[in-house]
Amino acid sequence: MSVLGMLAWFAAAASLWLGARGHEGALARGYRWLAGAAALYCAALVLAQLLGGALNPTSGLSLTDLPSLLALAAAAIGITMLAGADKDAETGSAAPGGPGGRDGPDGPDGSAGQGQGASVLPGLADGYVMAVALLVIGWVTQFSDEYHRSGDRPGIFLIALIHPLADLAVLGALLPVVTMAWRRVVLPYLALLAAGAGDALAVGQRVAGGHLGIAAQLMPVIAAVLLALTPWRVTESGWTRRAVNSAATAVVAAATASGVTVVVIATGLAGGPASGVALVVASGAAVLVLSARIFMLVRENGTAVLRWRESSSNLRDLASRTSDIVLVCEPDGVIRQASGAVADYGYAPGQLVGRRLLDLVHPEDHAAALAAVRLALGHPAEPAGAGRAEDAGTADPGRFPARIRAADGTWRHVEAAILRYQAPGAPGLLVTARDVSEQVALRQQVAHLTFHDGLTGLPNRAYVEERTRDMLGDVAAARRAGVVFLDLDRFTAVNDSVGHGAGDLVLAQAARRLRAVVPVHDTVARWGSDEFAVLVEDAGSVQEVAEIAERLASAVAAEPFRVAGQQISLTASVGVALAEAGPDSPPGLVLRNADVAMSRAKGAGGDRVEIYAAHMHTDVVRRLKIVSDLQRAITNGELTLQYQPVIHLATAQVAGAEALVRWWREGQDVPPREFLGAAEESGLIVPIGEWVLREACAQGAAWRRISAEVGVSVNLSARQITGPLFAARVAAILAETGLPPGALTIEVNERILVEEDELIVGRLAELHRLGIRLAIDDFGTGYASLAYLRQLPLDTIKVDPSFVAGLGQDETLTLLTRTVVQLGRELGLRVIAEGIEQNRQLAALREMGCDYGQGFLVARPMPASGVEALITKTEGEQTSGSSRNMRQPA
Repeated sequence: MSVLGMLAWFAAAASLWLGARGHEGALARGYRWLAGAAALYCAALVLAQLLGGALNPTSGLSLTDLPSLLALAAAAIGITMLAGADKDAETGSAAPGGPGGRDGPDGPDGSAGQGQGASVLPGLADGYVMAVALLVIGWVTQFSDEYHRSGDRPGIFLIALIHPLADLAVLGALLPVVTMAWRRVVLPYLALLAAGAGDALAVGQRVAGGHLGIAAQLMPVIAAVLLALTPWRVTESGWTRRAVNSAATAVVAAATASGVTVVVIATGLAGGPASGVALVVASGAAVLVLSARIFMLVRENGTAVLRWRESSSNLRDLASRTSDIVLVCEPDGVIRQASGAVADYGYAPGQLVGRRLLDLVHPEDHAAALAAVRLALGHPAEPAGAGRAEDAGTADPGRFPARIRAADGTWRHVEAAILRYQAPGAPGLLVTARDVSEQVALRQQVAHLTFHDGLTGLPNRAYVEERTRDMLGDVAAARRAGVVFLDLDRFTAVNDSVGHGAGDLVLAQAARRLRAVVPVHDTVARWGSDEFAVLVEDAGSVQEVAEIAERLASAVAAEPFRVAGQQISLTASVGVALAEAGPDSPPGLVLRNADVAMSRAKGAGGDRVEIYAAHMHTDVVRRLKIVSDLQRAITNGELTLQYQPVIHLATAQVAGAEALVRWWREGQDVPPREFLGAAEESGLIVPIGEWVLREACAQGAAWRRISAEVGVSVNLSARQITGPLFAARVAAILAETGLPPGALTIEVNERILVEEDELIVGRLAELHRLGIRLAIDDFGTGYASLAYLRQLPLDTIKVDPSFVAGLGQDETLTLLTRTVVQLGRELGLRVIAEGIEQNRQLAALREMGCDYGQGFLVARPMPASGVEALITKTEGEQTSGSSRNMRQPA
């Protein structure tokens, strides 16, 4: 039988060693330790065979005892390693020293390192109860009789019990390990139990000095077989909680104690005295009641654990169904579990287990994450640190925005929340994260659109205002800011001629040109419509900013813009202003000053740079006051008309009169140039012009009843002519007042024709088709007039007063005036000379053959009644033939 035992142990050692080759890590080491234990058991049998196989208790421990005791220790180490390997496989945590820097933090029951002592001690206590209970059972059922039969001293008998006592101690100590990972270690534990049973059966033979019995020799063989099967048993491991381990050890200990109680009571009833029986029954009943109570507590605990498992299962099911990331972490932030949603970030769920949570969080968001962790664990919050920690102070405690690293190295924006996660005996953190990258991108896009122009891609007005506010509001920086405003001259004509789509292309090209000539650290923005703004930070001087402004104007005018198959030449009106940081330079002031300077440049004809001066703002305020008062004057009917007669120079007869609007404000005459310019800019010129046209036509109709040859002329602005249904409104006024179309002359300044050529020409052609006469005012001032003589169906040209002023003194002006008069006569046009104030001028014009004239020498502007009197007078003189000299009417 001993030979069979040696073969069995040898086979077990070989099986375990071969099985270890199919594994690695703690699992392989555990199998090797068990192989060593089997080899030591085999060595013990070999020594016993060599020494004759007899057991001599009188000699104490022998050489044959040492291998078996060492084998017991090796088996205990191997079982512990197998249990540890099972824990690592279940949790997926790294081996000691692996990722995360956690060098074996969990105790043998699978708890976190911080609760290791609290979990191990109850398990050891339960193991001790079981070992003592088994010893009591063995003593009552077997060892007590052997002791009395041997007659040995207690010390000698204790040496005989060394093997079963060691077996019981190891079995009790390993009880918590078995309940933690019973699927993997149940076979080696049963092998130790069989070996212990064999050692217990061998006590009698050891005390008597005889040979082992069949049962004592058979149990080691069974133990060897169980060990041999250990590495070949396929099991599934699961994550077992410490509460389940504790409950299992308590059940085993309570069951063993109950067994001891039953054995003691049975033995007492069989042979003890009455008084002793009563004591045994009473104490045994108490132990049984206590054991029953333990079973009830274990059941309740099992129910609670079952509910927690169901809750945990529901949590895992929910985590697998939601698109949010769900992580279960240790209190120190090491990831314990990860949901399948991490696949959206390029990770496998097991790939994150064992890694630190902060390793996935953007460094700038660490402070916010740590603040949320402290809040979840109930620790006092710390002040926000650097980076985005201030974002942690959200309305929802524990929730914070963060960026986490995907597997490809990119950063994803998430809305994260951290909560305390309390499992039975295993506190931790529950982390959820929802991908909000699209929402963040949308917010960033909205923010970009809020502060950038969609057409040119440049910053917009809101950005410039915000940047100027930040820059000039920082008094400590002592910065000086320069602002340049630029407006494209006559850009409205571009939209009207080639369309708004092509106009947008012009703006985009202009934006690129401006950006190219401005230093990269300065801001170029689209202020609105066809206006641009440049913010020059840390401007050295006004001259430096003015040089940038000159480059901007040159960039616009350098070459034509090419759109819609056409080349469009543009110029720019540019304004410059400078301000320094401080309370005396509010951000809006420098922007306003630059705008004022630009308006001044545009009002001066455009294509120029103006630097802001204090008087410019005063002029603007005065013009605003004029516009306000003019609006009130229109409403209250405070405007009046005067008429300057047009005289036939040869006969002194009145041929017509030009309507001139006048305004007396608070008893003072406002110069027409001043308030008409403000009316043009503000748009009030349209209602004023319509009123003038209606009044003049009505008055002209009245004059026609005195003389059929008298007509009336009215000056119109570009705003009036380009307005919708302009020709129809003029026709309606003629019908309303009864003035024949041929008696109305529309005068248009020559410069307007150049700026608004196509639209103006078309509208004037419509008027001419109605029978209305057309005249070019201030003819000869150098705006390609001869071309318009060919294009327009003109009836009259009015020679500019600057030409008439030089007659008789300046030979060049006299020649030019003669040429214009001759040209008009050759083209069949009426020629009217303006600004006749001296007799030499009148004589020269008569000598040139100019038919009509206006001026203070001929007749000053006067009310309608004065014109009517002059018409009557000249008509009478013409009838009597007494007209010999030209006199100025009173």
